[in-house]
Amino acid sequence: MNEPVTYLDSSAVVKRYVLESGSDVVRGVFRRAYSGEELVAFSVWNIGEVLGVLDRARRIGRLDPSRYRIARNRFLREVKRMLNLGILLVVQIKHKLLTRSWRIVEKHQIYVADALQIAAAQWVGADTFLTGDRRLHEVAVSENLKSQLLE
Repeated sequence: MNEPVTYLDSSAVVKRYVLESGSDVVRGVFRRAYSGEELVAFSVWNIGEVLGVLDRARRIGRLDPSRYRIARNRFLREVKRMLNLGILLVVQIKHKLLTRSWRIVEKHQIYVADALQIAAAQWVGADTFLTGDRRLHEVAVSENLKSQLLE
C-alpha cells in the first residue's frame, strides 16, 4: 500500500455531506480514494463527532429533518463501503494513541479530541491533514503534519 494517506478531522468529513466552504477539496479526496490514488483516514472518534455535528445542525435548523437523514445515512453507508473497499483507514483509539494525544494537549493547550486527531494522523503516517479549524491547523503544522486549512 503506497497510496498517500489523507487524514480528515471531523470538520473536514462533514464537508463531504454538507455543502460548505472546502467541500470541493474533500470531494476531490474521496474521488481520488475511489479511483485508488489515495487512502482516506480518520479515527473512530470522528464517526461519533460527525453524527453529533449532523444532529446539531438538524436541531438548530441548519439541516431540515429530511436532509439530516440523507446526510447521516449517506455518511454511515459510505464508511462501510470504503472500509469494504479498503480505501478507508479508521484509527482505533488505544492506550498508545491516547498517551500521544495527552502530550499534544499539554504542549499546545488544546482539547483532547483535537489532540487525538493530530495523534491519529501521525499514527497512520498521514501525508496530508485536512481541517476546517484554524487552531487545529496551526497545531498540526507545529507537529510536523502537512496540514491544509479548509475555508
